[in-house]
Amino acid sequence: MIELSNLDIGLIFSFFALTLFIGLYVSKKSGKNATEFFLSGRNMPWWLLGLSMVATTFSTDTPNLVTDIVRKGGVSGNWAWWAFLITGLLTVFVYAKLWRKSNVKTDIEFYDLRYGGKPAHFLRGFRALYLGVVFNILAMSGVTLAAIKIGQVMLGLSPIETVGIASVVTVIFSAIGGFKGVVYTDFLLFFTAMVGSIGAAYYIINLPEVDGMTNLITHPQVVDKISLLPDFDNTELVITLLIIPLAVQWWSSWYPGAEPGGGGYIAQRMLAAKDENHAIGATFFFNIMHYAIRPWPWILVALASLVIFPKDDPEAMDIAKEKYVALQEVSNSRGLTQEEQKQMDTYYFASEGLTAIRKAFPEDKVQKDKIGHDLAYSAMLTRLPSGLLGLVLASLIAAFMSTISTHLNWGSSYVVNDFYVQQINKNASEKELVTVGRVSTAILMICSALLALFLTNAKQLFDYIIMFGAGTGLIFILRWFWWRINAWSEISAMFASGIVSLIFNTQTVSNALFGEDLLPSWSKYPLVVLITTIIWIIATFITKPETEDVLTNFYAKTQPGGPGWKKIIEKTKQKGILNTTEKWSVPSGILAMLVGCVLIYGVLFATGYFIYGQYVKATILSLIAIIAAFIIFKLWKRIKSNIL
Repeated sequence: MIELSNLDIGLIFSFFALTLFIGLYVSKKSGKNATEFFLSGRNMPWWLLGLSMVATTFSTDTPNLVTDIVRKGGVSGNWAWWAFLITGLLTVFVYAKLWRKSNVKTDIEFYDLRYGGKPAHFLRGFRALYLGVVFNILAMSGVTLAAIKIGQVMLGLSPIETVGIASVVTVIFSAIGGFKGVVYTDFLLFFTAMVGSIGAAYYIINLPEVDGMTNLITHPQVVDKISLLPDFDNTELVITLLIIPLAVQWWSSWYPGAEPGGGGYIAQRMLAAKDENHAIGATFFFNIMHYAIRPWPWILVALASLVIFPKDDPEAMDIAKEKYVALQEVSNSRGLTQEEQKQMDTYYFASEGLTAIRKAFPEDKVQKDKIGHDLAYSAMLTRLPSGLLGLVLASLIAAFMSTISTHLNWGSSYVVNDFYVQQINKNASEKELVTVGRVSTAILMICSALLALFLTNAKQLFDYIIMFGAGTGLIFILRWFWWRINAWSEISAMFASGIVSLIFNTQTVSNALFGEDLLPSWSKYPLVVLITTIIWIIATFITKPETEDVLTNFYAKTQPGGPGWKKIIEKTKQKGILNTTEKWSVPSGILAMLVGCVLIYGVLFATGYFIYGQYVKATILSLIAIIAAFIIFKLWKRIKSNIL
């Protein structure tokens, strides 16, 4: 636990006051109607929305997640989420303009535009609760868990105290300010969070125990963790960290902020943009900042934590694991004495390489079920000096509020527009809709805060969400470009993905069906994707397509183009509802996506090599990134001309 100086306290309270002032300032206009409350009148510029996207994903759990990944598997372990860049750029150059042209209030409303009848109505209501409530609460609970760990380690607060303080302030701000309050405050939060994370990384690298960048990357605990690519001699590691994410995961899995085809709070911001060009500009800026620049301060702090809180020796970890398993068997047969329980806890922390962290934060400071490698980020921040400490704490508060307020407003938009209006009161007044939005905001916060009290690790939640969205992503990509996909395609994929994931992740069921050693661990995810994909394709062809009216109206409004709509384009022209036909920009968009990946991965790698002092590699990659940027500029002009 640390003691805050008057300067630190002043910085934190000034930030709180400014945030609440912004919420109050925009509250009158935000409460005017549902469109203002959830989309701010659809007149937002690209730069403000782009900063908002970056701030939203700059959460308290993100540096914890990155720290957990780096300490366990090295920098290359981040390919588990770096691969989602492909999804992000596909959204930028293909889907952003389509979402803005659809003119829906939420991406869930899309179901009533693209599909028709009772299946579409069911899908819209169910997905509103499934994503806006269940998955949204899971995502927010991971963010709140990180806040709990920061509160325990840095301020000595109990989980309930942290949750109570953070929740009350965020709910008040989110409920009164609406989407406009969220976006305006995100502008402030972005700069606060960036300055805080960069300042913390710089100071921590220069601590006497770490002694600069050169000593950090040559330290025995760190030297095998700095590679940006996994060890290609380790086949299983390459398959898990590189091949599956780049070949399968990016297009097949739904994940908040990286939905194939766009969606969630990213879609909310695209829908709030002034026009298609602003929607594209916002998402492109977000992807550059999110993947290429922002991760490095977190990565450096994670690497430094291996020096301050080193992992146990691998051989000692294996021995501790055997003793832990033996005591588990004793516990299952007769129970454990108090002394045996202490030994079991000691063996568990040693088997996970957490002995140093456990010694630094015994049970009277941090609950044992909250101890994990992700705690190391908060632990490192306790070493910051006065002033910088207050700024970093303010940046962490900023990160928490930005992410949670976005999730609350986004989830509430689903509850109001896609459930309440559709299922409960179709004639609700604008005032009633805003009231329901504010009430649902409070309920979502309470539920996520309660769940966070029972969670232990952010990485577990990340893996869980990834697995339960496996196999559904391809539909979200193809539904814009293939007329034959219908509501039953999505319904079957959604349920198949959940059921198959449960089977593969329930150890007893999995062993009974496949045996303990029949399937390698890396094979579960692609198998879930394969089975889910087969099921939804079969469901597509054995059910009736959407009606001609639904398909022609959808095409006339969005004009996605391509051979997948050839039949419908002719029908649309015959009806006289399609006066102009845009050029199909998808080929140019896919090319721009590939070149964009070269640009952003090039910047990501070049930044890393400059930090590591490997200047030749960094310079070569920088030149490649510059060439890619020039090509993107040319492709952008072609895509833009197709929009206009």
